[in-house]
Amino acid sequence: MTTLNKRASGVLMHISSLPGSTGIGTMGQEAFNFIDLLHKSNQTYWQLLPICPTGYGDSPYQSFSTFAGNPYFIDFKLLEKDGYLIEEDYASIDWGNDNTAVDYGKLYQNRPIVFKILQKNFKKKIPADFEDFCKDNEFWLDDYALFMAIKDRHDGHALAEWEEEIRFRKPEIIEKLKVEEAEKIEYYKMLQYFFFTQWKKLKEYANSKGICIIGDIPIYVSADSSDVWASPSQFALDEKLNPIEVAGCPPDGFSATGQLWGNPVYNWDYMAHTGYEWWTRRIKKSLETYDIIRIDHFRGFDSFYCIPAGAKTAESGEWKKGPGMSLFTELRNNLGSLPVIAEDLGFLTDSVKQLLKDSGFPGMKVLEFAFDSREENDYLPETYPKNAVVYTGTHDNDTILGWSETAPKTDVENALHYFGITQKKALRDYMIEAAFRSKANTCVITMQDILAKGSEARMNTPSTQGNNWKWRAESKELLKANWQWLKEQTEQSGRW
Repeated sequence: MTTLNKRASGVLMHISSLPGSTGIGTMGQEAFNFIDLLHKSNQTYWQLLPICPTGYGDSPYQSFSTFAGNPYFIDFKLLEKDGYLIEEDYASIDWGNDNTAVDYGKLYQNRPIVFKILQKNFKKKIPADFEDFCKDNEFWLDDYALFMAIKDRHDGHALAEWEEEIRFRKPEIIEKLKVEEAEKIEYYKMLQYFFFTQWKKLKEYANSKGICIIGDIPIYVSADSSDVWASPSQFALDEKLNPIEVAGCPPDGFSATGQLWGNPVYNWDYMAHTGYEWWTRRIKKSLETYDIIRIDHFRGFDSFYCIPAGAKTAESGEWKKGPGMSLFTELRNNLGSLPVIAEDLGFLTDSVKQLLKDSGFPGMKVLEFAFDSREENDYLPETYPKNAVVYTGTHDNDTILGWSETAPKTDVENALHYFGITQKKALRDYMIEAAFRSKANTCVITMQDILAKGSEARMNTPSTQGNNWKWRAESKELLKANWQWLKEQTEQSGRW
C-alpha cells in the first residue's frame, strides 16, 4: 500500500460515527458502504481514531488496553449471518433515541446483554480458528482478558483500588483467579476474536478498493489498563504501583492551567535497557492492524511534560528528555519501514523539529491554526513541505463552520481576508480547496466538514468531559454528501 510519498487524499471519520441501528457505528454493512463512497470519490485513505476499548470519559485515548479492539464495534448482523445471534437478541433493546449521538451509558448497560447470549451460542459452536487466534495474540490477550475479568469482579473499579496481592500479581493469587474467572476470561477473549475477525474482513475490503486505513495510537496508555498491570516496569510508578508523575501539557494560549491527562509517563531508561521491546510489540501489532499509523503527541518522544501525581492542574509540571531517535532506530531495525504520521502540533522546539526531520515522518498541518492571531505559526498552505499531512481540522477542533462562529473574531477575519471573501459560510469550501491545493503530499478532511456540519458535530473539546466522542452521521446525509465535488477536488489537485 501507499507510503505517504505521493499526492493523495482521504477522510477522517471514526467507526463510532457511522450510521446504524444499535447505538454506535460498527464494522457492518454501513462501514462497507462508507468504503464504497470513498472509492467512488477517488479517495486513498480512511483515517480513524483509536479503535481500542474506551475507558474513562468514553475517550478512545484512555483505553483498558493498547492492543485490544473495542467490542462496541462488533456488528450484530454479521454475527447473525454466522449463526451466533438472531435478530430478536438485539433488535428490541434500547440503544438510545438519537441517531446522531452515541449514548455510552446505554451501550455500557445493554451491550453485555447481547454479548452474554453470544457467549452461550459461542460455546455451542466454537470457531475452528479461535484457539489459533488466542495463541497468536497471547502476549497481550491473556493479560487483557484476565484484567477485564478482575475489573468486573471489582464492579468496574480502577486498578489502583484493587487488593495489593492482585495489583502485584502474586503468582498463587493469579493462578487462583484464572480458575475462578475462567468463564469471564473466555468471554473477553471471545469478544476480541469476533472484533478482529470482523476487522480483518473490513480492512481487506478497504484494501481491495484501493483504500488504506490510517490508524491512531496515543503515545500514552491509561493508568487503569492491562498494559500498566502486566508491565509496570515500563512506567514511572512508585512502590505501590501508583504513578509518580503523569502526562499533560503546560499552560498556553489555549489553557491557562495546562492540560492534565493523568496517564503515567514511561520509564524510558528501563525501556532503552530492554531494547524498546514493549514499543516494538506495540508498533508491530499496530502495523498488522492498520496500513499507516498516526502517533499522537509525537513531541513527547523528544521531551515530555510530566506533572507530579495528585496535582490539581498542569502548572507544576516540568519537561524531561525522551528517547529521541534511539527509539525509532531500534524500531526500524526490528520492523523495517515505518509508515507513520507524526502528530507534531503545538509548541515545537528546535530539537523536536530536528527529531521530526531525522525520523523522516510527515508531520501535521492544521489549516484552522493558520489564522491564529495569538502567535506566529507555519500553518498557511503556501508554507507546507511535501512531506506533510494537511487537515482542515482534527477530532480536537471545531468543524470549519463551527470554528467560523466560535473562534476569536480576529482569527475569522484573518481567514476571510486571506481568501478574499466576506461570507463566513464560504470558508468551508475555500479551506477545503486550499488544503487540497497545498504542496503537502497527503490531505485528510473530516467527514463533518465534507457534510458542512456546525459545532453540534464536533468530536472532542479538549479538557472537557461529558459531551465528547458522540457525533454520528445518518445514512441519508452520507449518501447525499457531495462526493462528486470531493472527487473533483481530488482530481484537480493531482491526488489521484
